[in-house]
Amino acid sequence: MRRVVPLLLLLSLVAACEPSKPKATEDSALIAQDPVIARALHDPLMSDPDLASRNEANAAIGFVDSSALPVFAASSEEAQAAREALRIELLESGTLPDLPPASARAGTAPLGPMSGPAELLAAVEAPAACAKGLKEDFAIAANLPAAAAIPRPAMVVQAGGADAEGCRIRIIRYQTAAPIADVLQYHFVRASRAGLSPERFAAPADSIMAKGKQGERLAVHVRRTPHRMTGVTLVYRAPQP
Repeated sequence: MRRVVPLLLLLSLVAACEPSKPKATEDSALIAQDPVIARALHDPLMSDPDLASRNEANAAIGFVDSSALPVFAASSEEAQAAREALRIELLESGTLPDLPPASARAGTAPLGPMSGPAELLAAVEAPAACAKGLKEDFAIAANLPAAAAIPRPAMVVQAGGADAEGCRIRIIRYQTAAPIADVLQYHFVRASRAGLSPERFAAPADSIMAKGKQGERLAVHVRRTPHRMTGVTLVYRAPQP
């Protein structure tokens, strides 16, 4: 032990003599190297003792866009390719109708990457008590009902839901290089073909809201991310028996 201590002191002195890097530069480098480790190190739980009792019971509800994904900006070529992929997928099941104009009425409050369970459930008129049954499970994204289908090349960031009686909920957060208008068209057509009555809104945020029989509901909110991707928050409530 006596040999180790002087060595540690020497390393500390050398580090102190090196010029310091801006924290933003260090953060960017860390995220580029390993975004998963970066998310863990920058989680509030690592530095805020008041959050020490936090659990992941409602993990389907909230972390920042791309916190576990590499930060790569989408190019115009990738955006065009994603747009064409969405259109081809829809054309496989019939003609592709135009996206209708946005309603003159205001839609519901925007759903983003940090929306909590109360906001997500309220968007599809689900009881607040359904929050206790929410769980995160990426397998859910692979088996969605037709009304809540997501594009094949979508990058799923989070997937979760609940299956209790009266609380059959699906919550999906994904990103795509496709433009916002094309994502809105995709979900509008999917909802319509599944028998729901969708409506497009432009305020307070770009969204598609759809209603079906027996309380079936769909809420899709889209936004532009800092890296030229389209971020999507989708919430679906299955018909009630």
